[in-house]
Amino acid sequence: MVGENSENSTGRPNSPYGSVDTTGDSRAVSVCMLKGGVGKSTIAVNLARQLAAHDHEVLLIDLDPNGHASVGLGFDDHYHDTDESIGEVFFDDADPTAVIYGTDYEFDLLPSSEDLEQVEREIVVGDVFQPSALLQREVVEPLLGDEYDYIITDSPAYRSRLTDNALVATSNLVLPLAPGNEAISGLERTIERQIAPLRKHMDVDVLALVPNMLSGRIDQQTQDRQLLERLNSHSSLQDRIPNFARITDWEAVDAGELKPTPGIRDRTSITKAYGERKPLLDYDPDCDQLTCFDELAHIIEAGQVVRHD
Repeated sequence: MVGENSENSTGRPNSPYGSVDTTGDSRAVSVCMLKGGVGKSTIAVNLARQLAAHDHEVLLIDLDPNGHASVGLGFDDHYHDTDESIGEVFFDDADPTAVIYGTDYEFDLLPSSEDLEQVEREIVVGDVFQPSALLQREVVEPLLGDEYDYIITDSPAYRSRLTDNALVATSNLVLPLAPGNEAISGLERTIERQIAPLRKHMDVDVLALVPNMLSGRIDQQTQDRQLLERLNSHSSLQDRIPNFARITDWEAVDAGELKPTPGIRDRTSITKAYGERKPLLDYDPDCDQLTCFDELAHIIEAGQVVRHD
């Protein structure tokens, strides 16, 4: 999956995951993975919320036709209303602010709609100039830096024009991985089919690889441990693994001495927050997993993982 490392002029290893932007400028980020069931929408919503809690102006764009992020924030009616959607912005020159709504959680949302798959088909078959640059041209460029400090997109779990639009518009990625036999293969597919082709034409950086939805022990050969071992054993991945998922002492793990358990853990509060149509911070501000989402927000702000040690 990963080639040998060399070092660039900054002393950081060169990597297929891209260089690192440390300018601290306004930033657009896609939460994406070519595999469903990895918790993309949960991460996108809670990342937007934590950035907002850091006093930033934040826009969350839901590009997933399933609309999990939109519904999870209580925008069910907007999801079912096909009269006003991102398609109006792409094809009818509508002002993007006309389809952006304030949430109760200090950030704004451009919701998904149930006709988003039709919008995608129109991108493919229509007479559209630079079909993969619509989101960049019509939404991100007009709004990033002027209206919003950060723009987060929740992308579909399959290769599509919508996914390509998200990557072209953002060029910064957060990649969630859930335990299971398909975890690493999903990462490889995302790199080979989605990231590598675009990197021939533009810089695309992976800011963070995020082990998510972990629930098993890691002092035994569980799928949780296998995922963490695979990520932490690749030298070329180390700069992309957040502190909350990094393991350098497996002897401490096997002795049961490593606290807290690495990765974003599966918590009832996270599931219930979705049912209550709230981000985790607003549903359960004492949940121990908020520190993970907060670190992700700091990674977005810095444009890189910042080590504690």
